[in-house]
Amino acid sequence: MTFGSNSCKSHLVTIMKFSSLITLILFFVYSGQGELLAIKYKQNSDTISSDYKASHLFENEEIIQLCLEGDIRKLFLDREENSSYHSIILSYSLQNSDTTTLNIKVKTRGHFRRDRENCIKPPLLLTFSSDSATMHSLFAGQNKVKLVTACKHEKLVLREYLIYKIYDLIAENSFRARLVQVNFHDTKKGKKTESLFGILLEDQMLMAKRNNAHLIKNLNLNPKNTNRETFLKMAVFQFLIGNTDWSVQFLHNIKLLNKTSVAGYIPVPYDFDHAGIVESSYANPAQALKLPSVRQRRYRGYCIDNMQEFDSVFACFAKNRLAIYKLYTDNPLLEKAYVKRTIKYLDQFYEIINDEEASKKAFQYPCNPKGTGNVVIKGLKD
Repeated sequence: MTFGSNSCKSHLVTIMKFSSLITLILFFVYSGQGELLAIKYKQNSDTISSDYKASHLFENEEIIQLCLEGDIRKLFLDREENSSYHSIILSYSLQNSDTTTLNIKVKTRGHFRRDRENCIKPPLLLTFSSDSATMHSLFAGQNKVKLVTACKHEKLVLREYLIYKIYDLIAENSFRARLVQVNFHDTKKGKKTESLFGILLEDQMLMAKRNNAHLIKNLNLNPKNTNRETFLKMAVFQFLIGNTDWSVQFLHNIKLLNKTSVAGYIPVPYDFDHAGIVESSYANPAQALKLPSVRQRRYRGYCIDNMQEFDSVFACFAKNRLAIYKLYTDNPLLEKAYVKRTIKYLDQFYEIINDEEASKKAFQYPCNPKGTGNVVIKGLKD
């Protein structure tokens, strides 16, 4: 194990003193859900393809302390679509462990959040080598890992992270996410930022391999060609969180898996900062949807006349209701006012799925030829 530079190392040690209590509390917050997810991950591991290399990165809820060190200003200014990789030193530490240092490559990524007018710190793509240091680190087996940074307010990162945890409870095929606290040390300017929450996201290729599946890139795929049950779970989940910023046809914030044991393609959602439950000030629904706010839910699945097809999906959400609520009510990192608003927002969802007329009105909306239920979202410009 190697050690980080004195600047990053001392900074991480200081942070660890304050984060130990938070990590302990979060362990108990997620313990119930964690047991369920651990079982699910173990079941998945039994069918993972032989070339999948397991990593411990996403198998723990402890907050990772990260420090990225290098010419940070140059990295952040490089926000073009064909942005370049920059050499960065990554230092990380966990509770009761030394600081480990890795030489990695980093570039900016994303669309909306990469725009300088929208986000001070752009989302990043961390690329790891397969050298000995990496293979003996927490990032063993990883190639590319997305880092979601605090765009404007770190509270939004925390809220988006919890959405990944909700989907973990609902679906068998999902992206893994891990909460981190990250700070940047610009060695050229001699400046350090304060530590803010971020999210590490599992690489799409590893996600597919973990689920014994293959990624497909079929554009303009009819959503009806996806697996019916997994699509409905995904679409109802998007309705729950108030997210309309997705489409299967253009693979917008959706990855598609092809799994030999499952009929039809499996949609896997990601990127939830425009969901109503996050309450981001910059989030607006596509104009074509004619919605006043992202807080107003709109079901964006395809038309299904028989509401009985939703029964098993609604039952899944009902089964996980308590666990979903606990992600918010038992979380010490969230503001009390936000928790109160979120519980009310979740209550509204459960009132809809538990009411025959209300659920029919909401989930048969795509059957209305005069509505906007069949609008296809290509991206944030639509």
